[in-house]
Amino acid sequence: MLNRRTLRIKAMQAIYAYMQAEGSDYLLALDQISEDFAPDLNSMEVQDKKLLEGKKQIATLLFKEWHETKQFETDETDKEILGAVNRAIGWYNNQLKKDYTYYANQMIGAVERIYDHYLATLQILQLLVSLIEEEEEKKEKRFTESKGPEVKKFLRNTVVKRILENKSYQEHIIRRSISWGSDISEIRLAYKNVLKQDEAFLNYLALPEPTPEADLEVTKHIFKNIIFKEKNLQSLFEEQDLNWFENKAIVKSLVNKTVKLFGEEATGEDLKLLDLSANWDDDKAFFEELYHQTLQDDEKYEALISGSVKNWDVERVASLDKIILKMALCEMHIFRSIPVKVTINEYIEISKLYSTPKSKQFVNGVLDKMAQELTTKGDIRKSGRGLIDNK
Repeated sequence: MLNRRTLRIKAMQAIYAYMQAEGSDYLLALDQISEDFAPDLNSMEVQDKKLLEGKKQIATLLFKEWHETKQFETDETDKEILGAVNRAIGWYNNQLKKDYTYYANQMIGAVERIYDHYLATLQILQLLVSLIEEEEEKKEKRFTESKGPEVKKFLRNTVVKRILENKSYQEHIIRRSISWGSDISEIRLAYKNVLKQDEAFLNYLALPEPTPEADLEVTKHIFKNIIFKEKNLQSLFEEQDLNWFENKAIVKSLVNKTVKLFGEEATGEDLKLLDLSANWDDDKAFFEELYHQTLQDDEKYEALISGSVKNWDVERVASLDKIILKMALCEMHIFRSIPVKVTINEYIEISKLYSTPKSKQFVNGVLDKMAQELTTKGDIRKSGRGLIDNK
């Protein structure tokens, strides 16, 4: 199921995307200034290109100074220059607000799409049932006896029936508009070329009367060894989800636990599908706040990092490492119930997965040093079960 490390990673990806967009917005604002002072090719009047170039350079310089200081104080009186700079500042600030909201929403959507993929994966059972029923209808219309395995036996699989007839499953599918659309063709190929030739599936169909245990085992086998392994299906999942490589384990865990749950001796009518996490509301609040506070306090954490890495030029620190450090500092400050050691270990693991080969040692050393200093100063306070409240 979903864990806090995954949420930290999603927040990190959103923060990284926002900071990349911030750099692009800065360049686009400079482009706007250049356009403001570009010669008008449609004008019948002679254009003073040197004058326009001079104004462009002054406006560019003023915008860059504002970008560094976030203050716009100048003795410049040229209205064209001042207008161009103010327009660039206004556009830049508005675009940053849009990007800030956009990537926050993208972050939430990326996590919630994991749940959609979980539902869509369960829905493959419905597609298989439909393909078998379609196949059986065609058999009845033939004049000659059909050959091949008696696949209709799968239609009586108790685990599959419990899942597909479950009210919670049906409501989720409808409410979240889960549908395979044209991609059902890939499922059809997997059914025809893989499942119908699979030894374990054929052995199941050969049983005189499959037991509930056999129903459970073949359902688990279909998900584990076909749906989550068949290369064409994996390619399809990667097309549907750009983060399938990291989301696959979560979807797989949710599906496996669901199959096991519905494989127990119960009608399944009152069973509920699994939630994305044990407490989604708390988890959602956690990584939303982590995203917002890390960006809102970016200058504060930038200064802390600069003071701590005295032997390094802070500008030379890998951008992803800086984001990881800032997120860790943010987490230490605002989530009082999370032990400092847990936070440090989590971000070390994330740096191993997503940053440079040397990032693990760098992140570990910087965070360990800063955590001790900030705890001693009283800037980091932890309270809760098993923690010391040094308020």
